[in-house]
Amino acid sequence: MSVRVIVRTFSELCITAGAVIVLFVAYVLFWTGVRADLAMDDQIDALHDQWARQAPRAAPSTSPAAGAGSGKAAPAAPYRDGRPFAVVYIPRLGFTWNKPVLEGTATGTLKKGLGHYSGTARLGQTGNFSVAGHRRTYGDPFKDFPELRRGDAVVLTDGTTWFTYRIDKGPDKTVPSDVEVIDAVPRKSGYTRPGRYLTLTTCDPEWGHSHRLIVWAHLDSTQPVEAGEPEALRR
Repeated sequence: MSVRVIVRTFSELCITAGAVIVLFVAYVLFWTGVRADLAMDDQIDALHDQWARQAPRAAPSTSPAAGAGSGKAAPAAPYRDGRPFAVVYIPRLGFTWNKPVLEGTATGTLKKGLGHYSGTARLGQTGNFSVAGHRRTYGDPFKDFPELRRGDAVVLTDGTTWFTYRIDKGPDKTVPSDVEVIDAVPRKSGYTRPGRYLTLTTCDPEWGHSHRLIVWAHLDSTQPVEAGEPEALRR
């Protein structure tokens, strides 16, 4: 085999490898985002259909200082692994930004929205309602996570109630093994006693996962959905 043939063959292999790499990058950057956006829209549509069909039930107490289980709300259904149960809005990330929240943080679950850490508090209850989301790929839900600031609103609804949390601290950086950030009274949060808290987590750096970014928030207010959108969502 001549040197010319060897060089041509090697060049063709390099071109083929380059094309494969370009296609893979396009898949990671574009196609996973398209599929994730469609999946998240489907989850939100399914929730709205479910909420439209379900019988009305009393909303929980509108006092964020009240203890879990206060008010006359009917017992809430358990969260089902991999299934959506709420929608979250974060105005700082854009007034069109909204994502479904599903139970669990398995890989497949986080491809369809944000994931609730199983075993942490339920939405609006005393404890630490903790949620994870991808920084990049699969819709880039937390791409702009570092822009979050103290005082920002994080608003969620379960179809009967609006829950408005206010960020108190973060984004802070930690390592994946630092699981105490989702404790009932999370370490480093500044909270010193039980309350109704929210923790959001995502990966850092932007295209890596060696660290985590964390924000902590407290439940500031609640209101029934019949009262309309909370002030934090009004344009």
